[in-house]
Amino acid sequence: MQSGHPHAPTSTACHVPFPSSTSPAARADGLLATFADDALVNDQLRDYWGKPAIREWAARDIIGERLTMRVVKIVEHYGHFIVTANIDGNYDKRGLPDPLVLAFYFSAYGERIIQLIILRNQSDI
Repeated sequence: MQSGHPHAPTSTACHVPFPSSTSPAARADGLLATFADDALVNDQLRDYWGKPAIREWAARDIIGERLTMRVVKIVEHYGHFIVTANIDGNYDKRGLPDPLVLAFYFSAYGERIIQLIILRNQSDI
């Protein structure tokens, strides 16, 4: 990970942009390799359980939308990691702030992500 956090599992590094020459299938494979077989991703209040569901989510919402992220902060909290990043891509940006800032809450077991919850936190609430 760009931050160089010494205790962050290497699996959290999956969310940096892939080279543009990498095929969508290779991007999906690289992303999925970081997740446990029975992992959970919650994005936009929807659950995606297991690699087949995570693959569909990633193909549609990450790779399909050409998402990029610039990590601005990493916090380790009792073995879990919160990665805050500015997000860009080809998604519908109507009504969203610029930059769009999302928080990625990672739980890992060994070197695999077992849970990823993605939230748009609002600091003014």
